[in-house]
Amino acid sequence: MPDSARTIVHLDQDTFFVSVERLQNSSLKGKPVIIGGMGERGVVAGCSYEARQFGVHSAMPMKLARNLCSDAVFIRGDMQQYSKYSNMVTQIIAESAPLFEKASIDEHYLDITGMDRFFGCRKWASELRQTIIRETGLPISMGLSLNKTVSKIATGEAKPNGQLQVEPSMIRPFLNPLSIRKIPMIGSKTYHTLRTMGIATIKTLSAIPPEIMERMMGKNGRVIWQRANGIDNTPVQTWSERKSISNETTFETDTIDIHHINNLLVAMCEQLAFRLRKKQQLTGCVTVKIRYTNFDTHTLQQTVPYTSFDHILIPVCKELFRRLYIRRMLIRLVGIQFSRLVNGVQQLNMFEETPELINLYQAIDRMRRKHGGNILQRGVGIFSS
Repeated sequence: MPDSARTIVHLDQDTFFVSVERLQNSSLKGKPVIIGGMGERGVVAGCSYEARQFGVHSAMPMKLARNLCSDAVFIRGDMQQYSKYSNMVTQIIAESAPLFEKASIDEHYLDITGMDRFFGCRKWASELRQTIIRETGLPISMGLSLNKTVSKIATGEAKPNGQLQVEPSMIRPFLNPLSIRKIPMIGSKTYHTLRTMGIATIKTLSAIPPEIMERMMGKNGRVIWQRANGIDNTPVQTWSERKSISNETTFETDTIDIHHINNLLVAMCEQLAFRLRKKQQLTGCVTVKIRYTNFDTHTLQQTVPYTSFDHILIPVCKELFRRLYIRRMLIRLVGIQFSRLVNGVQQLNMFEETPELINLYQAIDRMRRKHGGNILQRGVGIFSS
């Protein structure tokens, strides 16, 4: 569907981790707050606007953050609480929006095309935002325009805790004076490349012929040019709790060997968790399935704080199997499913106090990407896969 026919809303929860902490402890309001790993090599997961004034930002080494803002309140963070509030917001949106995408733990896109005929898009979106604020107590900013890119940039300009609509006729005047940093897909490397070429504003970037951008940066160059010109036909991807990845195994001979089954669950869980990290995704729900020799099939699921770490997911899978397997009958099939998937990598390592564990995951994943997913496995999984 062309941009001119669409109405896209972008919702982004302001300083999400900090906002949740302030709900639990009102004395944090107005203070610089920094959340992240407390270890020697911890990383900042999120910070308040008060802390940002000192130069603190996400993904910064915690040691540097302490030097920049020594008077801040430092909190390790609670992914379970953040996941809970994220799901609360998603549930409110799901009850109202005809089509929405959960882009990350604190970010949603809504396609409300055609709603002007019934309610008025701006009024409807504004009321939804107020409902979220009222029912969760969390601040949330909103952008409204004809595609994802412009709506997301509008949200950034509306912060903190505001809303902004950019009409189609105002897109170019809105985008032109902004820094190229505002374009969502421009990371630090691309930003520095463009700045060395003397390109600072979106207006300057939009005037470069797309052929030249493509020659310099490949396919991404043309996409960046399109974004700079307010062009983005990316659809809002339908999100539901059924969005999932799974893995299952049917045994050659039906078995009751619990030790072997547990080892197999470990191997399957490792493979799925690696797929999540490779796609830069997190899961919020784990399901284990068993099929008995008589073809009776049973499943059991559990919500989890958003993660893609093996050492967190494996114990959940094993415990679900322990609770599920109660008939002591031969098993024909076992399976694991990860659902409620959202995009996100930053949350993976922010609250871990052992940087060695993070480094181990990164090294293992590099080996798997280079040599294949099964090149490295836990010892118990090697003999089961």
